[in-house]
Amino acid sequence: MSKISPTEIHRRDLLQTSIAAVALTLLPTVPAVARSATGLSEVAPGIFVHKGHHGLASTENIGDICNTSVVVGDEAIAVIDTSGTAKMGKQFLDAIRKVTDKPIRYVINTHMHPDHVLGNAAFRAEGTAFVGHHKLARGLAARAEGYLAGTKDAVGAENFAGTEVILPNLEVKDETVLDLGGRKLKLKGRPTAHTDNDLTIYDEATKTVFLGDLLFAEHIPTLDGSILGWLKLIDEMKTETADRVIPGHGPDSLPWPTSLDPLKAYLTTITTEVRALIAEGQTLSHASKTVGTQAKTAWLFHEQYHGRNVAAAFAELEWE
Repeated sequence: MSKISPTEIHRRDLLQTSIAAVALTLLPTVPAVARSATGLSEVAPGIFVHKGHHGLASTENIGDICNTSVVVGDEAIAVIDTSGTAKMGKQFLDAIRKVTDKPIRYVINTHMHPDHVLGNAAFRAEGTAFVGHHKLARGLAARAEGYLAGTKDAVGAENFAGTEVILPNLEVKDETVLDLGGRKLKLKGRPTAHTDNDLTIYDEATKTVFLGDLLFAEHIPTLDGSILGWLKLIDEMKTETADRVIPGHGPDSLPWPTSLDPLKAYLTTITTEVRALIAEGQTLSHASKTVGTQAKTAWLFHEQYHGRNVAAAFAELEWE
């Protein structure tokens, strides 16, 4: 077998880089004036993100507390998460329509939590498929009544009007590729981590990965699945190729994979300290007061969610 010279390798690398650069220039674009009027940030060619507010759902934010995104292809677009009420979903849809009038082929929910899915009703139209992890429908249906009642109480009846649960009609078990015309999205159903129905989306054209709440930044993580599963998945995801990540909460985009490090450190601390207390025969009550105290100043909403995370971890690790 003949050897390839360093010069040939260099030429090949330059060619591949040039091809990739040309491909990016062919992706859909919109005028800068239109972008500035929408409240959407274009974090990569054809990828727009609306950054949700840090906070709990309220009358002031109308349930707008998670990041929502849209990917524009040559023929159609995909919406990724829709916010926490139909009213907020409609505002998101109006912003999208200032960017593109292409049909919405897919609405993809990254997981079942209400702040990510209760805006779905605003996007219901002929030809639009609602996409989710194959376990999402079961989990969301089981909690639908509580999610709807809690959201109505939080945002008020007027802001809640039109909000309903819409379950996926296209389910992803392992991997699925969605085509937007000249642009493909790779969807992966993940094992139990943040929830038991986490779905990730990878845009091949820009090497952008959408993690939903598998990545929290600034806002403290919330555990509704398996802390051990989440830690294992983080290590797996860190080996996957991407240039940037869109978190479920936090900035509109972050570098990959270093943005996972604070999350991993937080979950590791809880796991290590809870295990030690269990080995000592300590109680959950004691753990809730002592585990991860250093995280109090590192994350927003520590008081609201940290105790729940410790309790969930304790219940899981107690039976290792």
